[in-house]
Amino acid sequence: MKSETLPTIIIDDPAFATHLTGHYHVERPERYLAANQALISSGLKTAKNSMTPRKATPEDLLLCHTEAYIKLVKEEVGNARKDGLTELSTGDVNISPQSYEVALLAVGAVLTAVDTVLDKKAKNAFCIVRPPGHHAKREAGKGFCLFNNVAIGARYAQKTYPFIRKVLIVDWDVHHGDGTEDIFDSDPSVFYFSTHEKGNYPGTGFSEHTGSVKGKGTIMNCPIVGGENAREEVLKAFREKLIPAMEAFSPDLVMISAGFDAHLSDLLGHFNLTEADFAELTRITKEIAQRYAYGRIVSVLEGGYQLESLANSVIAHVRALEKP
Repeated sequence: MKSETLPTIIIDDPAFATHLTGHYHVERPERYLAANQALISSGLKTAKNSMTPRKATPEDLLLCHTEAYIKLVKEEVGNARKDGLTELSTGDVNISPQSYEVALLAVGAVLTAVDTVLDKKAKNAFCIVRPPGHHAKREAGKGFCLFNNVAIGARYAQKTYPFIRKVLIVDWDVHHGDGTEDIFDSDPSVFYFSTHEKGNYPGTGFSEHTGSVKGKGTIMNCPIVGGENAREEVLKAFREKLIPAMEAFSPDLVMISAGFDAHLSDLLGHFNLTEADFAELTRITKEIAQRYAYGRIVSVLEGGYQLESLANSVIAHVRALEKP
């Protein structure tokens, strides 16, 4: 008997709460707990539509990171303080003794999601992971990110599944994903689209930069000034820039760097999106996936630091993913 294809699969592991970052740090274990509990309480996550991830291997990490950097992370995590007050030497990433293994699970969650979606066991997937990933570069972790979860997932999909030639990465985090852009800057097979707050961390993501060498034209940055018009401008960028760009690119797989710190309640940015807006962004992205990529979407948690708005936004996002 042919197994049922689920609308949406949720990938998570309780270990994501064991990556410690010190007292009062915004990227804290409670983020995972809030998002996970919200999906359970809303009925969107059940035993039937959730699974735990495999752990990524060093070979998986090498798809996007250097051997020297992987070694550095492993060594520095091994010497980290138990309270999470040690900072990685390459950037602003707090680490604890569990952080390397948890980061392997975060990457592994995305790889598990890719396998599940591309093997047609689910139409799409949402990964509730920590630490986030879109600031992590080939040779450096920064911005709370150790390894670039989404980037490795994109490379893994291309390597493992011959029918996945082109991947679209949609990043609606309030911060620009400089790590993702850096990894795919000269690669025409991955299209990186980002809406982010102009002038916010990390100070990159200029609209003039559209990629380098062979990758020219496959980076689309939409920096937006924070304030009362931010919501309108984000939605406009998706409708008037992303949708037309995909007519030429035509992705085989769509991935989302789902950062919910663009919410009006989040203190790390000055955007004013609501839960309904994240649902709309999900619908737009889903329409693109349905038109070009047989509906295949792998969404991965990035930012989102106000726990209540994070929980509510995750519910809105997954509800939109689930809808036919």
